[in-house]
Amino acid sequence: MSTMQYLMDGFITAFAWHNLLFAFFGVLIGTSVGVLPGIGPMSGVALLIPITSSITGGMPPDEAAVSSIILLAGVYYGAMYGGSTTSILLNTPGESSSVVTAIDGYQMAKQGRAGAALAIAAIGSFVAGMFALIGLIFLAQPLSAVAIRFGPAEYFSLMILGLCAVSGLAGKSMTKAMIMTILGLLLATIGIDNVSGVARFTFELPVLYQGLEFLTVAVGLFALGEVFKTILERESNDGTLAKINRILPTKQDMKDSAMPMVRSSLLGFFIGILPGAGATLASFFSYIMEKKVSKHPEKFGKGAIEGVAAPETANNAAAGGAMIPLLTLGIPGSGTTAILMGALIMYNVQPGPLLFEEHPGVAWGLIASMFIGNLMLLILNMPLVRVFAKIIETPPKYLIPGIVAISVFGVYAVQASVFDLMLLVGCGLAGYCLSRNDFPLAPLVLGLVLGPMIENNMRRALTGSNGDFMIFLQKPLSLVFLLLALLWITIPLLLKMRGKKVLVNEEG
Repeated sequence: MSTMQYLMDGFITAFAWHNLLFAFFGVLIGTSVGVLPGIGPMSGVALLIPITSSITGGMPPDEAAVSSIILLAGVYYGAMYGGSTTSILLNTPGESSSVVTAIDGYQMAKQGRAGAALAIAAIGSFVAGMFALIGLIFLAQPLSAVAIRFGPAEYFSLMILGLCAVSGLAGKSMTKAMIMTILGLLLATIGIDNVSGVARFTFELPVLYQGLEFLTVAVGLFALGEVFKTILERESNDGTLAKINRILPTKQDMKDSAMPMVRSSLLGFFIGILPGAGATLASFFSYIMEKKVSKHPEKFGKGAIEGVAAPETANNAAAGGAMIPLLTLGIPGSGTTAILMGALIMYNVQPGPLLFEEHPGVAWGLIASMFIGNLMLLILNMPLVRVFAKIIETPPKYLIPGIVAISVFGVYAVQASVFDLMLLVGCGLAGYCLSRNDFPLAPLVLGLVLGPMIENNMRRALTGSNGDFMIFLQKPLSLVFLLLALLWITIPLLLKMRGKKVLVNEEG
């Protein structure tokens, strides 16, 4: 069957009335999640997994999987747009990839051009979504065909590269990111070893024999972590809502934004494909690139429309690009795609080289739904700019109980265990303490998800080589991945050391 035939079948799946509803509610919730500062797409997706599993409980497995992933993916790219709203109106990024948007977006809002900035953000998101969709259609299957040739040694090295990429780019300190990565890998070893049957780090507690539930840890770290932060630090939003005079951008705004959108779509998509790079890096790179190529770089930081179009397009393109390694290689490139991967595995759908052969309905249904979801996102957000701005004013006394209730219900619905509720609270406190001390949480989540796969592939590779660790260096692709992982860690360290030497010499 040809790619276009598979895509048409995907559209038939995506246009089913219940999947249209899932896509609509996904982008609606995602935009709201992005608008609320601090929650972010990771928490939003994690919170909704148990709700979607209960809604799709009576469906056949593949049908339930595609409906759930359509909703969760909608939350993902919906939140990528939603984060721009608070950045532009209140100079408060909804999540990390919207930090760059605040630089020029808030200046535009102060000039009475908030409507044009929000509209350009919505249009840029749509353009990026369409570009990512085309990239998925033409690159997903060729990459999966290449991935089928991967052996356990190549997979092990590729996952190590993914972890090193996240550790090299997450947070302010690489040391702290590495600590969190290793902590995630250690947490992944808790439970009964599948091969030897030995209990590891269980302390003779039967509740730990199955290991730590991924959903409990994710919801605790991100959702409850933010709740504790709000309560303990008594955060409040004292910003003044910017006046929105005009919703649609002018012809000049569209002309100025056209090329930045094209360039940022390309850049963001290919950065998204890299494991660990993510939307935040894409938005920063696109802003830097636009400032470099602009004839009037002095406008940036003072309300340049290109400064809104570029990062917003790039972070949405990166969200689409991150779907390629997730679907074709089974490697989540970010914390949110790690949660999406966990959701697919819950439905016994294993992302990776065989996904397009064993579950074509799930893969192509998701790809087709991204077109529908992005169209819905554009139609939904253009008239609702003023409405979403009001969500920012939700008092914490209403917001916090809602998040806590959804967290507790979600975890208890999956596990029905009091221990998991205690673990949820413990992870919430840990998430607050870690983030307060600048320990990034994304590497821990990736370590927890990839840990069992890394261990499994290492064992398979060593079984095939009779315990010879040189197997990882003898396979050409495996060697390339390990060298890239080493460079990803060492180059930033060398640059940092060089920078310190230059500073010392200047002071001397």
